[in-house]
Amino acid sequence: MAEEKVSNTGDVDSQVVNPWEVTAKDGGKIDYDKLIEKFGCQRLGDDIVQRVERLTGRPAHVFLRRGVFFAHRDFDEILDLYERGQKFYLYTGRGLSSEALHLGHLVPFMFTKYLQDAFKVPLVIQLTDDEKCMWKNLAVEESKRLARENARDIIACGFDITRTFIFSDFNYLGGAFYENMVKVANCVTFNKVVGIFGFTPEDHIGKISFPPVQAVPSFPSSFPHIFSDKNNKVNNDLRCLIPCAIDQDPYFRMTRDVAPRIGYQKPSLIESSFFPALQNGKMSASDPNSAIYVTDSLKDIKNKVNRYAFSGGQDSIENHRKFGANLEVDIPIKYLSFFLDDDAELEHIKEEYGSGRMLTGQVKARLIEVLSELVERHRKARALVTDEMVDAFMAVRPLPYMFS
Repeated sequence: MAEEKVSNTGDVDSQVVNPWEVTAKDGGKIDYDKLIEKFGCQRLGDDIVQRVERLTGRPAHVFLRRGVFFAHRDFDEILDLYERGQKFYLYTGRGLSSEALHLGHLVPFMFTKYLQDAFKVPLVIQLTDDEKCMWKNLAVEESKRLARENARDIIACGFDITRTFIFSDFNYLGGAFYENMVKVANCVTFNKVVGIFGFTPEDHIGKISFPPVQAVPSFPSSFPHIFSDKNNKVNNDLRCLIPCAIDQDPYFRMTRDVAPRIGYQKPSLIESSFFPALQNGKMSASDPNSAIYVTDSLKDIKNKVNRYAFSGGQDSIENHRKFGANLEVDIPIKYLSFFLDDDAELEHIKEEYGSGRMLTGQVKARLIEVLSELVERHRKARALVTDEMVDAFMAVRPLPYMFS
């Protein structure tokens, strides 16, 4: 395998992309081609999408076939393993920043559920309640409460409890997990962690010491209750696949650089683009109108889409009929590209709207229908998630991961 690129902070010309900040100059677009080049990952092409369909015997997820998940690290090797009948596991996570998830938060979990169902593999989900105490200055008890609330939304996505372990860092850290953290920490110098993450002298030591916490779920020996055989031996050759947004890439560039030095396999990644705010800028927890939340009422969704969803339509009906909409900046089209499953309908809307034959109000009306259905379905599923179910998903227990 090629040597990992680990000595950059995520600065790419006029944009900054790291786990805590995603910005482009003057509010411009993120250049994903430049990110791929700078980070050293690979573009996920149609050949891989078609191979996934062939191997799993099911259509590719909408996020895969429309390029929402657009980059990867060694995903082709995971497919090689699967084709040979060998096993792997999934790892993803959630950094707790709010009591309720917005639609952008749901994207990686919706895709991870598809991967779990398609490949029939075990999954570990990390809730970094400790991280938010350090970055958001949350009290420990409040962060732990948010972890359970977020777990409800994650469980509502429909994960298979027999193949899924959800853990919070405050509750799980220790034992073999902590041993792996120490192994990783011993391999990463202060200069390297500053180079990867851009830490400054003003950052407290908790932030600087955190990266190994997010790294080691990539290693099966961090979960001996799941991945030990009957002789209590862990197969350290078991590979891990991580679905995540590309801003999390620095954690796993570091992990992939360290893994061979401590006797573990490099994790593979499949990485998504960023979900846009309604106003076509950055989503903000302080501005509830920048996103659609899973707790929004149908009235809230209609109001937010109609009032705040940035339109690429023209300033008058006459000009719109003449020039058509700018689909590149239109948020309703972008949201439909995420959540409208029917490819033919999406292409029809793009054609009609881009030519001016369909008006902004008509596109927004269709988006309101799609999002209302999605949020209502999630709300009903979440209402069925009891405290006992959360406890069961978070219980340290064996998982039957050697599936047929």
